[in-house]
Amino acid sequence: MGDISRRHFVKSAGVAGVALWLGLTAKGAAGKRSTLAAAKNFTPFILIESNGQITLYNIKPEMGQGTYQSIPALIAEEFEVSLDQVIIKNTGGEKEFGNGQRAGGSTSVRGSYNEMRKVGAAAKAVFITAASTKWQVAENTCYAEYGKVIHRPTGKSAGYSELIEEASKIDLPKEPKLKDAKDFKIIGKQAHRPDIPIKTNGSAVFGIDVQLPDMVYASIERCPVIGGTLKSFEATEALKMPGVIKVDKVERIVGIYSFIGVAVIANSYWAATQARKKLKITWDTKGYETYNSADYDAYLWKHANEEGMVDKNIGSIDTVKTSPQNTIDADYETPVIAHHTLEPMVCVAKVTGDEVEIWSSNQVPNLITGAGDNDIPALTGFKPENVKYHNMFIGGGFGRRLYYDYIVEAVNVAKLIDRPVKTLWSREDTTKKGPWRMMTFSKMSGTLGDDGKLIAFRHKVIGPNFHESLFKTFDKTRLDPSMVEGIGTQDYQIPNLRTAYVKTDSHLPGAAFRSVVSSTICFPHESFVDEMAHKAGKDPMEFRLNMVAQTSDTWKLLQKLRELSNWDKPLAKNKGRGVAQWKFFGCQLGYVVEVAHDPVTGMIKIDKVTALIDLGVVVNPDNVKNQIEGAVIMSISAATKPGITFKNGVVEQSNFYDNPVPRINETPQIDVHILADGGRMKGVGEPGVPPFAPALANAIFAATGKRFRKMPFDLQVN
Repeated sequence: MGDISRRHFVKSAGVAGVALWLGLTAKGAAGKRSTLAAAKNFTPFILIESNGQITLYNIKPEMGQGTYQSIPALIAEEFEVSLDQVIIKNTGGEKEFGNGQRAGGSTSVRGSYNEMRKVGAAAKAVFITAASTKWQVAENTCYAEYGKVIHRPTGKSAGYSELIEEASKIDLPKEPKLKDAKDFKIIGKQAHRPDIPIKTNGSAVFGIDVQLPDMVYASIERCPVIGGTLKSFEATEALKMPGVIKVDKVERIVGIYSFIGVAVIANSYWAATQARKKLKITWDTKGYETYNSADYDAYLWKHANEEGMVDKNIGSIDTVKTSPQNTIDADYETPVIAHHTLEPMVCVAKVTGDEVEIWSSNQVPNLITGAGDNDIPALTGFKPENVKYHNMFIGGGFGRRLYYDYIVEAVNVAKLIDRPVKTLWSREDTTKKGPWRMMTFSKMSGTLGDDGKLIAFRHKVIGPNFHESLFKTFDKTRLDPSMVEGIGTQDYQIPNLRTAYVKTDSHLPGAAFRSVVSSTICFPHESFVDEMAHKAGKDPMEFRLNMVAQTSDTWKLLQKLRELSNWDKPLAKNKGRGVAQWKFFGCQLGYVVEVAHDPVTGMIKIDKVTALIDLGVVVNPDNVKNQIEGAVIMSISAATKPGITFKNGVVEQSNFYDNPVPRINETPQIDVHILADGGRMKGVGEPGVPPFAPALANAIFAATGKRFRKMPFDLQVN
């Protein structure tokens, strides 16, 4: 998106009378099918209508993380309106809103903070100028409040909607004056989220809720062996089933992979799924029927002794002289896991001639309408201007909905029939067909000096790179920094440090997971720091504090976490505390986890989690707490529940009964605390995942003396 630059006055039958669009300039021309065609080459974040209605546009997909409130709040704060006064609408990849229409990487608020505030501040400035001109008074005698401009000496006021005509003649300032933080009315305050009531009463429309006139349904049979594809099919019995309309092959594209399945289209989802069971299909498994998890694990460890691609190489780790008893070597493993979004993959599509209209839930709507070489238009054969997208509320993203293979597949199904069709994945489809978070192994080595300080540290990551499965242009010869994410950028001061990555081949479609690769490499890193502390005979918290400068963010975070968690207060017998922290792509969070061990049953109970996140600036504290609480529960699942395993090329798990998530009685007390000292804004969505598993593992060790180096953990320790 560009700088604030101009206004656009619109008279349109699509709005109530006269309206004013206010926003930022966008790069590129508006498409001819744009719903905002009247504002061509314009990014209208604010729509003010003469009937008094104000609409704020949210460009960040809402998937439970609170952008439906937080992004409009940034605009509203500076525009001097309350969220009770406005209508909020989600954007759907329209070109006028630019390529920022995506949610991932904890960038939604921190990447929009100043820009969205400028939108509101510029709009406010225009209306103050408009009022002063209309009243012929000095501009500095006017101020804005609660959606209107007020003349301070006389108390005269006018609502924004009354000033549209005058405002339309005024250019938006390029660098509007922003509020001082002490004057904030919305930012930093506890606030109700406007999406909660509609989600509670059922009126919010998720992708799975979309209903269109004359709509039909599709269910798709895909090759059970991952990597296989269709050889032939026979649908005679399926076509005899009541309600079945059509059966045909259909393509799904996942990154660099193309899979062909068989779609059953029927007048109900039940009819489609029942007829799907009657299909007779011959698959070409391409040799992948020999793939097994145990064999692949052995393959990874076979490559673990390779030097790999070196990332950080500080000091001279190979020449460190020390006694053998001061060195620890350890191997850590994390499994493949499914994202398990509550809302399964679903998309409604309707093809009319050379145009397609799509209704779905996705984290990157800008790629649905066209923003690159691998977007929906490129993959489905439609021109970008002929793709219209409606991005609905999202029932869980977690990285899975950064990808749109299910939308490509649904559009290809829609090409088969001249009616809108809803293609819906079952829970089994969602669990078994990927893409997944890939397995990651770590080979660790640490050396202590005679004074008990950590003087040498190696962390080598071994595993497939999920980016390789996504992009044909992936460069295998260069180190992808995401695969060593965070391990060389902690504040720990270690005189000799080497981090490296050994890339292994895989045919599995991989995907980012909430916190990307950090969810797999923080566990070995922070667990191993604890191992070194124990080896040195040091308190794990004190050991970490002694490794960082007192001016660092980590020192500040750990000191406060120590206080909040009562770290120095002794626990009862059979109880233990563990600590871990992680600093990565603009985020940092620390946990202290408390557990209790029943020596009779061997069961571990997670009693309490104390979380401290360093944000710099917070928009809505309640959103932050919700995000961290959700991250804890998600992390309990990743750390203690079975992952995804393969036997004869087939995923062995299928649904929540054999690939479970935590139940409510497994949820501990979660205390969330926020550091917001006015510094640089940091992200919220991702950092709650990585440090939980090591903090839990370290707590279990403190309570039982048993060290876990492989996820998932068994919470029965005898």
